[in-house]
Amino acid sequence: MNFWDQRFAEPGYKYGTEPNAFLCQQAARLAPASRVLVPGDGEGRNGVWLAGQGHRVTSVDYSAVGLQKAQALAASRGVALTTELVDLADWAPTAATLDAVVLVYTHLPSAIRQAAHRRLAQGLRAGGWILLEAFHPEQLAHSSGGPRDVDMLYTPALLDADFAGLLRCELSWHGEVQLAEGPGHQGLAHVTRWLGQRL
Repeated sequence: MNFWDQRFAEPGYKYGTEPNAFLCQQAARLAPASRVLVPGDGEGRNGVWLAGQGHRVTSVDYSAVGLQKAQALAASRGVALTTELVDLADWAPTAATLDAVVLVYTHLPSAIRQAAHRRLAQGLRAGGWILLEAFHPEQLAHSSGGPRDVDMLYTPALLDADFAGLLRCELSWHGEVQLAEGPGHQGLAHVTRWLGQRL
């Protein structure tokens, strides 16, 4: 059982069952019935919400336990969610098949991050969106969640570089927000938000 299986095996939903606020703010950019990939969706809160908006959603994660809970959440809400157990270190979606990729607190170590991000971006059709929220290095001053390793925290400049030549940046921002996402993300946080469109 890996780290995430152990974490998601605990009772309840570690990051709650409601969608991320930035995702909700930006979701109007998606055309009806968009094909959306949600890497690192854990227990499914964002994928299930997107499915409830009428999108065709695939949630992928490294935790079988998390994906089982995602399917249970989808069933409780009467929506269809496709799930797949993958390792983002070497997995890639089929090229040019997606309308959006939603990366919410999907923190990858620098050894694999850029290559994984570029594979995910290449899964987008022209005009497709990547929507990303992650913790910034300044999050280390806060106790509201996230990795305690600066190598796994993201700055806007880092993401600009990761997606250069593949996406047109629409939004590249960092700052403080209040999180209320289950017991795992609570309180004042310093986050990076990034939004880009496939060229």
